[in-house]
Amino acid sequence: MAKKGRKYLEAAQLVDSTKSYSIEEAVSLMKKASYAKFDESIELSLRLNVDPRHADQQIRGAIVLPNGSGRSQKVCVIAQGPQEQEAKDAGADFVGGKELLEDIKKGWMDFDVIVATPNMMGELGKLGKILGPKGLMPNPKTGTVTMDVKKAVEDIKKGKVEYRVDKDGNINVLIGKVSFDEPKIVENFNTLFDIVAKARPAAVKGQYFLNVSISSTMGPGIKVAV
Repeated sequence: MAKKGRKYLEAAQLVDSTKSYSIEEAVSLMKKASYAKFDESIELSLRLNVDPRHADQQIRGAIVLPNGSGRSQKVCVIAQGPQEQEAKDAGADFVGGKELLEDIKKGWMDFDVIVATPNMMGELGKLGKILGPKGLMPNPKTGTVTMDVKKAVEDIKKGKVEYRVDKDGNINVLIGKVSFDEPKIVENFNTLFDIVAKARPAAVKGQYFLNVSISSTMGPGIKVAV
């Protein structure tokens, strides 16, 4: 196991690992424990009592955070016809059809999100082995397969984040930057938390949230009471 640095250990001493804090306390503590020279990202980690092997327990979606994520994302739009111009007007970084798919096939990956119109998914699906493992395949559930490419691009640029439960029942999502005002971080947390809470599958018995924590890029995890 990698040895933790002195600054991390000093930051970790500020946090009582046996305690769960209110979200307001956790955010305040996380800011105090932040020591990096760059503006660290804040991650929300949820451990859920779900079995993702069952289709009805695959928690997945996307949401525009009320205060943005603080992360600038490059958007690639795969479309033809009027949607191409719509995507450009909305601020997409890359727009095109089959020529972009050829570039991706050759290894080009200079983007963070792909938005595609439904009529392009047949061609895009052929790149599943390339895009799938990287989590880049567009999906209707996250609003990245749509004819309304203008809204899709604008939402992503405003701070839209995707959430998806992994095979172990965990969800990890970016909810802001350490430089954000505390109330804005709390609001982003509550918005995403409420969405996941409402998505509780009917099949889940007992406790749904097994563990909730936040952390900055370099800082220790802080448990949040729910």
